[in-house]
Amino acid sequence: MSKRFIGARQTTVAREIEVSGTGVHSGAPVSVVIHPAPADTGICFIVSKRGRIISQIEADVRAVRNLTLCTAIGDDRGVTVGTVEHLLSALRGLCVDNCFIEIDNKEVPIMDGSAAAFVDAIDEVGVRELATPRKFIKVLKPIRVQEGDCWGELTPHSSFHLDVEINFDSPVIGRQRMALDLSPGAFRQELCRARTFGFMRDVEMLWKSGLALGASLENTVAIGEDRVMNPEGLRYPQEFVRHKMLDAVGDLALAGAPLLASYRSVRGGHRLNATVLKSLFADADA
Repeated sequence: MSKRFIGARQTTVAREIEVSGTGVHSGAPVSVVIHPAPADTGICFIVSKRGRIISQIEADVRAVRNLTLCTAIGDDRGVTVGTVEHLLSALRGLCVDNCFIEIDNKEVPIMDGSAAAFVDAIDEVGVRELATPRKFIKVLKPIRVQEGDCWGELTPHSSFHLDVEINFDSPVIGRQRMALDLSPGAFRQELCRARTFGFMRDVEMLWKSGLALGASLENTVAIGEDRVMNPEGLRYPQEFVRHKMLDAVGDLALAGAPLLASYRSVRGGHRLNATVLKSLFADADA
């Protein structure tokens, strides 16, 4: 693995962005303000409470604290921010390298279950180019992680390529596979509106565990025994694998810079994505 510079320059959001909503797991209201940041800042979450900053947490795989049904990052004092993956996916998908994300609760709002609201908000203010060249992380050799019948692999590539496959024992989903080269245009058109999904049979168990307390048909594709329960149906063909790809973009944004790699994932999720990324950084020759 090496860091190198390519012609493009680093970016930040052109001006402040405010977004409010509900945490999908906590069910609590939360507000997010995305601030412009100088070059080489990266993505940094600023956790505030009653107007007072209580923590600053870099969007870095070393800060991952929990991977149960979402990706949560935190500091050494136990302050965490959960469900960061959709916002990080929007930032990486639109090539935003630097920003401060001020948040007043413990979970990024779920919005409609996709990255669309974040993409729309960023597009409304625009992206500003900075003077400093963009840094990329170039993968030099294959890094593969296998966990039972799930596996993920990063291999060398000239850009960032994704190839994601899922396979659920459900006639509504079944086996789905999709591949694409990530770019802002491809992200907007192919991924950003794909929503998170869950099975109706799991709802009571999740609630008893204190999870999915903010989930609804407004922010989740609900899957019954043989059909999608949302009246409007699906937004895309193969929306389920597209959402898994959206999640992977956000999880791999925790590398701290854009990857020059191809990522192949089979039956993966947040935990596998993070494990592959940690394995990359653990191998000095990769």
